[in-house]
Amino acid sequence: MDFPFPLLVCDVGGTHVRLSLTESPGAAPLALPPQRTGDHAGLAEAAEAALAGAALRPRSMLVCAAGPNEGRRIQLTNADWLIEGPQVAAALGLDQGLMFNDFEAQALSLPTLREEWIVPIGAPRVGDDGPLLVNGPGTGLGTAALIRAEGKWRAIASESGHLDFAPVTDEERGFWPHVEPVLGRITPEALISGPGLRRLHRARLAALGQAPPELDGVTIVDLALADPAGAEAATIQAFWRLVARFAGDMAITFLATGGITLAGGILPRIVPLLDPDDFRASFERKAPYEWLVRRIPVRVLTEQDTVLAGMADIAAHPDAYAIDYEARRWR
Repeated sequence: MDFPFPLLVCDVGGTHVRLSLTESPGAAPLALPPQRTGDHAGLAEAAEAALAGAALRPRSMLVCAAGPNEGRRIQLTNADWLIEGPQVAAALGLDQGLMFNDFEAQALSLPTLREEWIVPIGAPRVGDDGPLLVNGPGTGLGTAALIRAEGKWRAIASESGHLDFAPVTDEERGFWPHVEPVLGRITPEALISGPGLRRLHRARLAALGQAPPELDGVTIVDLALADPAGAEAATIQAFWRLVARFAGDMAITFLATGGITLAGGILPRIVPLLDPDDFRASFERKAPYEWLVRRIPVRVLTEQDTVLAGMADIAAHPDAYAIDYEARRWR
């Protein structure tokens, strides 16, 4: 498989589109102006807006998007876009293109992560050669695994954020009846996401008999960082426990003994409110498999656009990855 350079790589979320342009394999990427998803009719329009004034035009494009991958098309889960790869290629005059589910691409990016981009949670642990896992909250909640098979990296995508979710602690049983369902259900994504943070805060305050304020997730984080003893900070700490609990669920689902990386736009901002011991306790409370999760390392990815670097590596070294290029390529 060949991806001619210059290369445009693009991370499409329900809220933002982040892009970078690379002139040749291994060259430093040029970050392009991020775009708001809701400001454009589709990906081609957002890409053209970002490329305005750029000295280079891309010949290939690799995209990850927050929705289930159907080979050459993705319907965003939390926005109205239907991305049709061949149509994007025609609109932008591309020679080639490829598309991934967002957390599938996050998983494929794990081998390219640098130590300075990562914060370990708790005492150091060393993973084995088992599956690696990445999950985390943004506009939605994503999870994917990465395995090594026949010398190549293979990603296993999932939509586990849409499983049913239930309370397990006294604190959670207290506020759970006040959680606003999404499409009639309470899923992990309903609480462990940007919109979920708002639902969680409202539910916690309602359980305490307080009138919930109309705060969005960004404001909740700002207030929590400003007052670590306030109600918003307590909600962030409850949020971290839910993140830990869900990560532990996914750890035993995938037997992810290679380690877990937490990604997503929310987590880097709230690392100052992370209690490593509290997190590990929630993560490891998986009877009868505490012995398994106890030895699994967990880390937080603090850099936002590492998936762009990972997709650029796929374009530069396609033979290192077990991807069905024939079924997915745009041209």
